[in-house]
Amino acid sequence: MTEKIAKLNELFKREVSEIILSEKDCSNDILVTVTRADTSSDLSQVKIYVSVMPDSKQKEILGSLNKNIYHIQQILNEKIKLRRVPKIVLCEEDKVRSAGKVEELLHDIEK
Repeated sequence: MTEKIAKLNELFKREVSEIILSEKDCSNDILVTVTRADTSSDLSQVKIYVSVMPDSKQKEILGSLNKNIYHIQQILNEKIKLRRVPKIVLCEEDKVRSAGKVEELLHDIEK
């Protein structure tokens, strides 16, 4: 990964996170986190990985965000000054869930 792509990943992660936080209409007992961004080498799209706690709300929240993806994309286009802002693709973050399961297993072994 080039340094330029790495910087763009961090920028997209931060900006989309702020957009979701400001636009979110969830109750206070739901935590939505943008965990990472993965920009394609041709800058045509950026995969934004989203983690939701509790896990039972993951599909619902991701569905809601995908319904509003056009609005999120418009805000990002206004905030970032690039010739062409990559298309946002929201993805479910599975690494956090996997890490939680590993931690649970280690805790069980410790007992």
